[in-house]
Amino acid sequence: MKGKPMEDKPKDVFWATGRRKTAVARVRIFSGKGKININGESSEKYFPREILQWIVKQPFDVTESAGKYDIIANVRGGGKSGQAGAVRHGIARALVKVNSSLRQPLREAGFITRDPRMKERKKYGQKGARKKFQYSKR
Repeated sequence: MKGKPMEDKPKDVFWATGRRKTAVARVRIFSGKGKININGESSEKYFPREILQWIVKQPFDVTESAGKYDIIANVRGGGKSGQAGAVRHGIARALVKVNSSLRQPLREAGFITRDPRMKERKKYGQKGARKKFQYSKR
């Protein structure tokens, strides 16, 4: 939306934040034709894998609102899979702000709840989070 005059900007813009692993997505949703823009690129270009594109569009499939809203998302941190999950979480939370009756189907699908799974930290005296160095008896 860079360079557009103020009167061309949509009036009803809803903001939401989505998180997954270490990725954070700031999502703006407004009525439109179904365009999804992530970090200044189309979702197909930003997420070239088909499964990641499917993950991003899941909230629209559940609520049967595909093609009704345009999305602009800024996502930082993590890898592509975590970023796709963060965008999905942000879209779901923004859809609830647009229409509160969509909360129940999105909750049943598990898109409202933030996925708390994170990578476990490496411990000192060990090779990784759980793996130990090889034990030598003699």
